[in-house]
Amino acid sequence: FHLMAGETPSIPQLELEAVIGFNGRVPSGLRLHPDKQHLIYPLGCTVILRSISDDKQEFLHGHTNNVCCLSVSRSGTYIASGQINFLGFKTTVFIWDYAQRSVYAELVLHKAKVESLAFSPNDKYLVSLGGQDDDSIVVWNIKTKQAICGSTATSHVARHCLVVQYSNTDDNVFVSAGSGTLRVWELDVANRKIRPTECKLGKLQRNIKCVEISNDDQFLFCGTTSGDILKVNLRTGLLSDFGPVKAKHSLGVSVLRVMESGDLLLGSGSGVLTLCSKRNFKTLQLEKGVTSITIKDTGQQFFVGTEAGLIYRMSSDDFKAEVVFTSHTSAVKDVVMPFGTSELFATCSDDDIRLWRIDKPKELLRIPVPNMTCNALDFMIDGHSLISAWNDCKIRAFGPESGRLMFTINDAHKMGVTAIACTRDCKRIVSGGGDGQVRVWELLPHCHRLVEIMKEHKATVSSLKIKSNDKECVTASVDGTCIVWDLEMIANTVFRAVCYHPEEHQIITSGTDRKIAYWDVYDGSIIRELEGSQSGAINAMDITKDGGFFVTGGDDRVVRVWSYMEGVVTHVGIAQGGSITSMKICTNNRILVTTSADGAIMRWKLFSSL
Repeated sequence: FHLMAGETPSIPQLELEAVIGFNGRVPSGLRLHPDKQHLIYPLGCTVILRSISDDKQEFLHGHTNNVCCLSVSRSGTYIASGQINFLGFKTTVFIWDYAQRSVYAELVLHKAKVESLAFSPNDKYLVSLGGQDDDSIVVWNIKTKQAICGSTATSHVARHCLVVQYSNTDDNVFVSAGSGTLRVWELDVANRKIRPTECKLGKLQRNIKCVEISNDDQFLFCGTTSGDILKVNLRTGLLSDFGPVKAKHSLGVSVLRVMESGDLLLGSGSGVLTLCSKRNFKTLQLEKGVTSITIKDTGQQFFVGTEAGLIYRMSSDDFKAEVVFTSHTSAVKDVVMPFGTSELFATCSDDDIRLWRIDKPKELLRIPVPNMTCNALDFMIDGHSLISAWNDCKIRAFGPESGRLMFTINDAHKMGVTAIACTRDCKRIVSGGGDGQVRVWELLPHCHRLVEIMKEHKATVSSLKIKSNDKECVTASVDGTCIVWDLEMIANTVFRAVCYHPEEHQIITSGTDRKIAYWDVYDGSIIRELEGSQSGAINAMDITKDGGFFVTGGDDRVVRVWSYMEGVVTHVGIAQGGSITSMKICTNNRILVTTSADGAIMRWKLFSSL
C-alpha cells in the first residue's frame, strides 16, 4: 500500500465495520474453526472471521497483497495465511493467534507466491509451499518461529507442485502433490532435513489438484484435472485404486473431503458436488466451480464455497443447498444510496445489479441481465425506480423492491452508456456515453423522449452530477475535460470522478494525474490542487452533506478522508484487495461504503471520525 509523503502510519485509521465478499477462487479458502462457531475465509488482503450464529465479522489485517491460501491448526490456536507478491519480491506467511486476533509470526522466505499451507497435527510445525516461481517447501517450527529446513518441491521431471497436506497423526509426515508429482515427505528434525518418497502410480499420468488423507492415515485420496480420484497407500506409496473410469467429473476434481463415516465429498470445476459412499451416490449442481468444502459436525452438516463467491450450507441427509452468503465476483462499477435513507444501497457489476441492507451484509435483491455490464446507477429521488447505464447502449429502469423492468431506452449512446443521473423532479435523466455525448431524456407517463444532445467531450464520459436546482450539470471525461454545462475547464488528466460542493459554487475533481482539484463553477478557474495519491489514479470520490469532508479512493487501494477546507488527510482506510472503483457516504455521514475491482464491498465507520 502506498501512503503519501506526510502520511505517516500514525494517521488515524478508519474502522472497517463489515465486508461483503468472499474470494471463492482460493483453493480450500473457506475454513471452519474447530470451535464450530466461525467461518474463516479470505477477501483481498484481509482474512475474515465470520460468526455462524449472528454473522458478526472480525478482520485480520496485515497482508499487503491478496491472500491466496489459508490453513487452520487442528487445535484452533493458529491460523496461517499466505499472499501473492510481485515477481522477484519475497512474500509473507502470517501465523495468527486466534484467541488474540493478532499476528503471532511473520515468515518470509518464499518468492512471489505462497501456494499452500498445512499445520502438523499437534501444532508443532507449519509446512509452506512456494508458487511456480519458487518451487520450494519449507518446514517451520511454530514455537521458535524459525525455519527448520527446506527443499525443492518437485523433481526435474515434474512440472509444478500445487498443494501440501499434513498427516493426521504424525508431526513428521506430510504429502505434496501437483502436475505429475505426488510425494510423501518425512521430517528429520535432528538433522534438519526433509526426505521425499515418490509415490508409484504405474502408467497413470495425472495432474493432482487436491489431496485428502484418511483419518487413520492409511490412504491418500487425490483429485485430478482428468476428473478422477486416485487412492494411494500412504505407507507404501503404491496406487491402491482409482476411478471413476467412465463418468469422470467434468473440469476436474478441485476439492475433496473425507467424512467421519469414511464417505467422500468432492467438488468439481463444473460446480457439481458429489457424495460418494458404499451405500449411495448423490450429486448436486451449484453455481460455478466448487473450491472449498468444510465439514461442521460428524459429517452431517457442511459448508461449500464456489468460484461464484457463494457460500452454501448443506446437510448430507437431504443434500439440499441453502445459500448463506453471496458476493460479486468481478469489479463493482458503482454504488448508490436512495435519497434520504441510510438503510439500503445498490451496487452493479458484470451481469447484475444487487440491493443490500447496510446494517447486514445481506443481499436483498438481485436483478440479473446476463452477459451485460452495468456501468453506473442512480436512484430516482422518489424511490420508485433505479436507473442503470449498460454497455449494450441501453438505459434500464427497475423497480427497487420487485426488480421488475419498468422501461428501457434503447440506443441511448452508440458506444455504451457510462454515466447516469436523475433530476430531483424525477422528470429527466441525464446520461453520458462512450461516444463522449451527454444526453438529456424527458420521462413522460408512458414513454420517454430525447430532449437534448450535448457534444463537447472527445472521449468517454466517466462521471456525471446534477446540481440540486436541476438547472446545471457537471460531467467529467477521460479526454481531460470537465464541463459544467455550459462552462468548461481543461486539465492534463483523464478525469475519473467529479463532485459538487454542497454549496455548489465549487467542484472537486480527480483522475489519473493523482491530483485533487478544486474549481470555481462560475469561471472554470482552478482554485487549489492537492496531491491525492502517491501511486495510481484516483477513481472515486464523494463528499459529506455539509461539505466539511470528502473521501477519495483509487488504484493504490487506500481510502482517504480529507478535510475540505484544510485539504489534509484526516483518516485512512486500508483493507481493499483491488483498486477502489466507487464510494458513497450515507446521508447521516455515519457510514462509508466502498467497492473494488476484486468484487469486494466494504463498510467503514465514519461517525466516530467526523
